[in-house]
Amino acid sequence: MAPMERGGLVMVCDDTEPIRRLIRLNLELEGYEVEEVSDGAQLLARLASRAEEGAALPGVITLDAHMVPRDGWWTISQIRSDPRFADIPVLMVTASVQQHDRVQAKASGLDAFVAKPFDPEYLITLVDGFMAEGRTHTPQP
Repeated sequence: MAPMERGGLVMVCDDTEPIRRLIRLNLELEGYEVEEVSDGAQLLARLASRAEEGAALPGVITLDAHMVPRDGWWTISQIRSDPRFADIPVLMVTASVQQHDRVQAKASGLDAFVAKPFDPEYLITLVDGFMAEGRTHTPQP
């Protein structure tokens, strides 16, 4: 079986620098390009800038739920309401694992919900699937 070819841009949005670094390291080791931002407003500004410049948009976004000043819930609503970004798969990587968080994640248009601390292999599997299939990918639990 031939090895899987990986690549493409993943934007990592988390207000905790060590978490961003951990996600970045795991993704870069698998061949992905990673761009980091620390809150939802920065993420949207970066997406808009890339779109205006004609630069490639990310194939996947990872997003924390709880950030200041713009949290993940606000950010996903902005992403899904903007036709330029609405088709980008978004994975929420967060310590919020209560049932109401999972219900909110599904209702908000998130594509996958990953609880911290996360299994790096599971995160890579999710990114691989969403990079290959876009938002049509159905993650395995």
